[in-house]
Amino acid sequence: MDPDRKQEIVDDLDMFRDGKDYYASVGKAWKRGYLLFGPPRTGKSTMIAAMANYLDYDIYDLELTAVKNNTELRRLFIETTGKSIIVIEDIDCSIDLTGKRNKNNKKKDKNKKMPWEEEDDKVTLSGLLNFIDGLWSARGGARIITIFTTNHKDKLDPPALIHIEMSYCCFQALKVLAKNYLGVADHELFGEVRRLLEEVNMTPADVAKNLMPLPRSKNRDVDACLAKLVKALNDAKDAALAEPLLALGE
Repeated sequence: MDPDRKQEIVDDLDMFRDGKDYYASVGKAWKRGYLLFGPPRTGKSTMIAAMANYLDYDIYDLELTAVKNNTELRRLFIETTGKSIIVIEDIDCSIDLTGKRNKNNKKKDKNKKMPWEEEDDKVTLSGLLNFIDGLWSARGGARIITIFTTNHKDKLDPPALIHIEMSYCCFQALKVLAKNYLGVADHELFGEVRRLLEEVNMTPADVAKNLMPLPRSKNRDVDACLAKLVKALNDAKDAALAEPLLALGE
């Protein structure tokens, strides 16, 4: 991702990790929530692994479709430890997103159950978030990060989470990939690659794949790898231009 954006995320993680006194002073649970969103293959799962490695936290991957009821959900959450990241991937595909957290409704039915207390098997986004809020608030000094991922942010009514967009590869990200994969900080083909990245959507994963050495190549041929990337970008550009013509033909 863009190095500046990456540094912002690292700084936020540092502030959270070292924020025990701050959270205690404001009377809030020591927790943080992130929503990673963007197209497939843009690095959402890789970002989660990088966060866990950076903080040295455990990861709990929660598959909500396998949770039978709210009692089981509560048990799973309680079994997690402090200094952990709870991951719920593809949140829009896992639960009912129609539940709303209505904070403005002043008339409350005392007999009405809260979303996480409902008896049916359906888990709603509102119930899940309220459940998490209440549980972590009761756990005192635990350091907890909850991460949701989605390919379709427009389907969500996002709560107070830190939004991190995982998008297509930009030129600054390409330079980082080129340094990691090829060991180069500059190249005569960078100008053409930059122009094409402004015209074509290509995920970081696909860019990295094209920067890998050619089959049967013993050495990292920088020219060949970058030329392969240029060809892939041009092919993607031609395919994108051809789509409207194909639609007209139909």
